[in-house]
Amino acid sequence: MSIHSNIKYNPETSGGSSETVKRIGIFGSTGSIGTQALEVIASYPDLFSVEILTAHTNHELLIEQALAFHPRYVVITDEKKYLPLKEALSSTNIKVLAGEQGLLDAASYSGYDIMLAAIVGYAGLKPTLKAIEAGKTIALANKETLVVAGDIVMQKAKEKNVKIIPVDSEHSAIFQCLIGEENNIVEKIILTASGGPFLGRKPNFLVNVKRDHALQHPNWTMGAKITIDSATLMNKGLEMIEAKWLFDLHPDQIQVVIHPQSIIHSMVQFDDGSIKAQMGLPDMKLPIHYAFTYPKRLKSNFPRYDFKKPNTLSFEEPDIKTFRNLALAKEALNKGGNMPCILNAANEIAVFAFLKNRVGFLDITEMVERTMEKIPFIQNPTLEEYYFSDGEARIFAASLIEM
Repeated sequence: MSIHSNIKYNPETSGGSSETVKRIGIFGSTGSIGTQALEVIASYPDLFSVEILTAHTNHELLIEQALAFHPRYVVITDEKKYLPLKEALSSTNIKVLAGEQGLLDAASYSGYDIMLAAIVGYAGLKPTLKAIEAGKTIALANKETLVVAGDIVMQKAKEKNVKIIPVDSEHSAIFQCLIGEENNIVEKIILTASGGPFLGRKPNFLVNVKRDHALQHPNWTMGAKITIDSATLMNKGLEMIEAKWLFDLHPDQIQVVIHPQSIIHSMVQFDDGSIKAQMGLPDMKLPIHYAFTYPKRLKSNFPRYDFKKPNTLSFEEPDIKTFRNLALAKEALNKGGNMPCILNAANEIAVFAFLKNRVGFLDITEMVERTMEKIPFIQNPTLEEYYFSDGEARIFAASLIEM
């Protein structure tokens, strides 16, 4: 039985009116962010209803979630799982869709207010664009959407007057620090990184790292892909690119510091030298809760940070000679165009191969670097050229995996 099967939720007895209830579509509901989002929603039945749940392959957990939250639509993108999902929900009024088209149809559905964009990786781009086209508020937990095509996504959001509220803990922190500062000049933002499970290690150690070791993050409970990205520091590089688009920054305004305790989630420095920081225990339910309740802050029962534990907060520069993925991401950020798209595509293939024990830990960086060198650079890509660059990069990166 799933650990999430004890969630109790009954929208029919919530007592909220249609004017006050926020209707949520959770795209990627069976992943780490999605399951935590449902825990948040279950705590506030008067405030939220679940209208859409989607998953890639985990139809069993999707069935549990659908029976608990009674959405209007569920989507399984792995079409082989459509029939068992449909059969399991046949006694309900829930509409079952499948495949990428089902995902896009659900994203375009008029009957929800907020998309939690929690699909992992590049796969989240198209449905997010569809939701923006439909005028939905985006609670963005999928950084790859902006890494791949940030210029197009943000321009489309501006045209449609769509709010994009970041859910990544770091970008949520910056978002919160900037509230009320609209007329003040930001000198720089400071993204904090835990350093992952291999903080302080050198290449002679990392060459022997195995999958299970890399999945043991010291502070955060996350999905496999983002946990490996955190171990290689690629996650922080992707966050730098995401921050550029979210907050309209120049690359020189974005700094990364290692903060092993993960209590300060990020900071903003203004041109008078003042620094604002957002702090709290490392718990993704907090930024999810904030994105759903924004612009209000509602009382939660999340654990509070006690300044006596830990009583020391430390900071240091990242070791980009050892963790070269962060340097490659900075290179992509500075070069712009389709280079972040290429970086992301190669990294997704490399991380997947590492999780399947097909390549070594340090091979991830080499695969990304070689792909960035190989795929043609385009300064001002169209959306179609972004899609093409992604495909080219994936094919080349896959060719580097030892058979």
